Amino acid sequence: MYKRPAILPRSHILRPQKKLAKKSLWDTALTRVLMLLNRWRFGRLSSYQSTLSLIQGYATSFSIESDKQLRLQGRHLGVALRRSEFDTRLVAQTFALVREVSGRQLGMRHFDTQLLGGLALFFGNITEMQTGEGKTLTATLPAATAALAGVQVHVITVNDYLARRDCDEMRIVYEALGLSVGCVVQGMSHDERKAVYACDIVYCTNKELVFDYLKDQIEIDKGRHALQLHAQRLKGAEAVAEKILIKGLHFAIIDEVDSVLMDEAITPLVISATVPENERESEVYQQALAVAETLVEKTHFNIDYVKRSVSLLQAGEQLAKEQAELLGPFWRGRVRRIELVSKALSALFLFHKDEQYLLRDNKVQIIDQHTGRVMPDRTWEKGLHQLIEFKEGCELTKPRVTLEKISYQRFFRFYHHIAGMTGTASEVEKELWSIYQLPVITIPSYRKNRRVSFKAKVCHSIDDKWPLIANAVSDVLDQGRAVLVGTGSVASSERLSAELIEQGICHQLLNAKQDEDEADIIAAAGQSGAVTIATSMAGRGTDIKLADSVAQAGGLHVILTELQESSRIDRQLEGRCARMGDNGSVERIVSVEDAITENLSNIWFQLAARIPQQHQLNKIISMQLLRMAQKILEKRHLKMRSTLLKIDERQDELLAFAGKRI
Repeated sequence: MYKRPAILPRSHILRPQKKLAKKSLWDTALTRVLMLLNRWRFGRLSSYQSTLSLIQGYATSFSIESDKQLRLQGRHLGVALRRSEFDTRLVAQTFALVREVSGRQLGMRHFDTQLLGGLALFFGNITEMQTGEGKTLTATLPAATAALAGVQVHVITVNDYLARRDCDEMRIVYEALGLSVGCVVQGMSHDERKAVYACDIVYCTNKELVFDYLKDQIEIDKGRHALQLHAQRLKGAEAVAEKILIKGLHFAIIDEVDSVLMDEAITPLVISATVPENERESEVYQQALAVAETLVEKTHFNIDYVKRSVSLLQAGEQLAKEQAELLGPFWRGRVRRIELVSKALSALFLFHKDEQYLLRDNKVQIIDQHTGRVMPDRTWEKGLHQLIEFKEGCELTKPRVTLEKISYQRFFRFYHHIAGMTGTASEVEKELWSIYQLPVITIPSYRKNRRVSFKAKVCHSIDDKWPLIANAVSDVLDQGRAVLVGTGSVASSERLSAELIEQGICHQLLNAKQDEDEADIIAAAGQSGAVTIATSMAGRGTDIKLADSVAQAGGLHVILTELQESSRIDRQLEGRCARMGDNGSVERIVSVEDAITENLSNIWFQLAARIPQQHQLNKIISMQLLRMAQKILEKRHLKMRSTLLKIDERQDELLAFAGKRI
């Protein structure tokens, strides 16, 4: 009879991360069969109904105990869980304990739907819970249960704001159980990070976690010579431990898991170091931009806006060669010349101020395209960052060399146990299973969704879109409600802001330039008459609290001003309204000139243009074309992730053959 494997093997403490080794065909086939059995047994909501009944049965006994007794119960349960390798009855008892503590400390007892979500997370699934269903509170159940058993837990989310907020809100529950909790955010020192990573439960972002992991690998690799390793053994484990931040990859709960494992899967995570600056390099970058500015698109080069790449045509390569004859010996090599000119073209045509980056303190700072936040310590590699600095007239940063590199797909497969939660997983359910062997379980809503969706409005130019949005905002404000307008970039948010100012509509702007005021802006976004223009910073995880008058007037109204690169991202923004049974509404006001239409041939829009603009058929076809462009982009990203997975698997084979760590 098939038996569920332990959540974590007893040896996990001795193995800080799971080993990714190439398996034989027989091993692969057997593993897939066992995983399918596990998916059938523990990847369905019905699997946890009996455990839910057990939790409810234990609730009465905990309700009559004192706070001190509950903490003592937590210690005893932790020891029992570890010895039994997480027996289901003990898990149910611990969930009931956490629920009771949460009710006392926060005044919030987990709903049955949250208990089901917590069980699904604990047994290694992805829970799809509608926005506003309390994923933050749900995560305390598996996190506290594992931590009580002595397993360190990483609760991972997409930005510092959410990591800090969730940690602060849930801290009182963990501490009441005798557990330590900390939060890693951008800007912390090495010692501060080390202290947090020593806690039982660590809240952090995916980027901070992975970069800290790469820093640890650099420290470990410094001592990989046989004599150095022997010296470390003689000196003791403390010699290496002094510099290592992360003690192991044991138990991960990923909030907004589709964003981390899917949307950002193709983002390379690179640790680099500065190298001595070559005086000649500055001149070469300047020359490369000068050459690139003389080239004409479709005559000398082509741009793939989906893959964000530039390819030189034969005519462009020839023109660059002719100009390079006057530029010195550095330009004589064909491969180097093509790479330089292609990078310069990318800097000119694919990277734009207030879209991919902004200027702050006369420095180029990268904007994270998924979170809308600034990444001040990050730079683009292989000279691209310096080329953009030249383009903007900023001081040049020193060139850097890559020390360590990893992808999210590779990193998260190192965890012994991984689970995730999101409101938008059904679209990528097959991919999550094929790559990570993570089943998706849909958790029913605690309250009925009361969101109202209006028909989309499609404009034939971007200039027509902004006044239409401003009029829609004005109409909603007359009802005494609040409005959230989602834009695709800093530039778009500022363009709409100018339109609202022109029409005399007071509003708040939330983008990468106002990131320090995010908490205050979000706190006021649910008040009567509030208008908030936001990039993707106000998407995933943002909880806008409504004033009573706004809730009674119809709730928050969300306006989407363009389709994003994935329909899941659109759904996340829609989910800012009508949360937990509140009223709310959403509408799309978009344009056929939006950036996403770069993925479609102009012929489609030429055909649509033959139908009179005021005709309803024209609007229907235009909206379908925009959705087609979005689907094309989703498929291309899927292909890119599949290609990256093959590269990662090939890397595993090479590292295993070379006898290096994987």
